[in-house]
Amino acid sequence: HEMFRKFLVLVSAATLSVAAHAADRKEVKLDGSSTVYPISEAIAEEFGKVKANRNIRVTVGVSGTGGGFKKFIKKEIDIGGASRPVKEKEAKPLAQKNIKFIELPVAFDGLSVIINKKNTWVDSLSIAELNAIWKPGSTVKKWSDIRPNWPNKAIKLYGPGGDSGTFEYFTKKVNGKAMVSRADYTASEDDNVLVYGISGDKYSLGYFGYGYYAANKSKLKLVPISSEKTGGKAILPSPKTIESGAYKPLSRPVFIYVNRDSAKKPEVKKFVDFYLDNAPKLSAEVGYVPFPKSTYTKVKKRWNALETGSAYTGNKKIKNVLK
Repeated sequence: HEMFRKFLVLVSAATLSVAAHAADRKEVKLDGSSTVYPISEAIAEEFGKVKANRNIRVTVGVSGTGGGFKKFIKKEIDIGGASRPVKEKEAKPLAQKNIKFIELPVAFDGLSVIINKKNTWVDSLSIAELNAIWKPGSTVKKWSDIRPNWPNKAIKLYGPGGDSGTFEYFTKKVNGKAMVSRADYTASEDDNVLVYGISGDKYSLGYFGYGYYAANKSKLKLVPISSEKTGGKAILPSPKTIESGAYKPLSRPVFIYVNRDSAKKPEVKKFVDFYLDNAPKLSAEVGYVPFPKSTYTKVKKRWNALETGSAYTGNKKIKNVLK
């Protein structure tokens, strides 16, 4: 009986210890863009390796830029990842709920047009040809509908879904109006689904962020893009052409948005500090293009001052931190 009593005491103590540890454990919630996800995931992983951060759990979700803002508006997350600036229609309910946000650009991305590795006929595409393929009511069904000397084979299209900031950016630059696109394509907010589809279909074509190409370059092929802005010259996305702006018009910054109230929590402050300190190195490691050092200095200054509002949407008084 005495041994059994001691066993119960030990079990109770262990239970209390686990409960206390769980109570001490803090959580940082991040969700949103699939494009920003690889950067955030890499940073969260490195953050968790630091012994001093072991009591902080960082969760990173992928619901698309729009899906992330929906959760941000509902106060379900501390940080939203976005591959485009916040929209007016998102900023309005945030203001109504008195949710202030801190907008932090973290890296450059080059929205990339991708084909299957076995595709031997496409050497480039123009923005005009992309428009012919992706516009609403497009009559392009086969590769030969784009250029007569291309195969008389059905083209299989892959792209982001409607909650994706990549979808919005691509449609605006290619179709002239955001969120306007043909609907008969395989859509997903998860870029890994698009990678899998394109890599498995010789006659496929799709688009997503450069980072996903960089992570899967052994089974995918990039398409050089020409436009009026490049003087008709076909430019291949690369860290160099994305950073210099030569890859036009599909280069863009990507962001995290931090709830200002969340920013006052020590665990969120600690994680975002770590994020901005490590964004240059880790964004490059997962295939994105870091900003110049001077830009990160401005972004950190914005963060440390808890400066709210958008430098890109609505409020023209706030200077664009990239300039």
